[in-house]
Amino acid sequence: MPSLTSFMQLAALVAVAVAAPGNMTASTTETAKRATCTVNSVSSASSLSGCTAVVITAFTVPSGQTVTIAAASGATITMQGDITFAKTTAAGPLLTLNTPNVVFNGGNHKINGNGALYWDGKGSNGGVTKPHPFIKFKGSGTFEAVTVLNSPAQAISVGTTGKTLIQSVTVDNSAGDAGALGHNTDGFDISASSVTLSNVVVKNQDDCMAINSGSTIVVEDSTCSGGHGISIGSIATGKTVSGVTIARNTITNGLYGLRIKVDANATGASVSNVKYEANTISGITVYGVLITQSYPDNDGKPGTGAPISGVSFTGGTTNVAVGSSAHRLVVDCGACSGTWDFSGLHATGGVGSIVAANKATISGGTY
Repeated sequence: MPSLTSFMQLAALVAVAVAAPGNMTASTTETAKRATCTVNSVSSASSLSGCTAVVITAFTVPSGQTVTIAAASGATITMQGDITFAKTTAAGPLLTLNTPNVVFNGGNHKINGNGALYWDGKGSNGGVTKPHPFIKFKGSGTFEAVTVLNSPAQAISVGTTGKTLIQSVTVDNSAGDAGALGHNTDGFDISASSVTLSNVVVKNQDDCMAINSGSTIVVEDSTCSGGHGISIGSIATGKTVSGVTIARNTITNGLYGLRIKVDANATGASVSNVKYEANTISGITVYGVLITQSYPDNDGKPGTGAPISGVSFTGGTTNVAVGSSAHRLVVDCGACSGTWDFSGLHATGGVGSIVAANKATISGGTY
């Protein structure tokens, strides 16, 4: 009969075997995934796939380097300090946030692109090479409470793949107003579906938001100043936008208020079901509302390969006030259709409106 000592030795061997790395149980694996990870340098951001809580403390990204934050699905990512980027020759994006079902809280800290080191009035069209976009939102979830400061050119590209809420995020490129040096400093460029922007603030010299493709997109309760307003497009060949609601936003002191802009040569593309609700627009110097299929012209020879349908101003009055030399409303269609209810549009000032709606029927409104 085996002795008590033999039983004890056997039990000890079993315990060692179970604890060995090759014999980790599901519970120990889950414990490892619950680790809290700290990012305080480029290298410390390189391997976060097992982290369900990430804390970002203040650090500077050296020239030539970029950062990707890719944590475990469902992770919380919290900033406890600013991220500053040195002037760089690296291509954008300089920072990529790529976590499914993330809860990203910037803690009201800043991500600083040092745009003044690049700005030369030419943006991404020439001059000094400027990394763009500055930041890329991928994955899905919630992004909130962060200021993106002085992006070299386009600030935030939204390319998420699941339901996403972006709220209380500020893009501040207002320093680029000095000497008209800031250019192509788009706030948000959106190519994604099921995205809501809520209570965001953009101060810049180009589109506040540009929706380039996607469906089920909401822009609400946000503020744009100094730029080109809220745009759908420009819509290029093969791109579609549908199911957009733009509601209760304030747009001030820009060239444009609201735009739908379709490339004149676009084919296999479309824009449909766009709703404008209770927006407030003032201080516009060129076009209060512009719907065109002649882009890059504002009002030229419209194309016919990318139809527009289902545009409405309802659900509360959208008030548009333009400067003395601006147009209140321009519709420049080569392929538009449907009944467009403009009963909620009230536009004043400027030199008048031009409406060439093709097969669309526009009803109601004051413009």
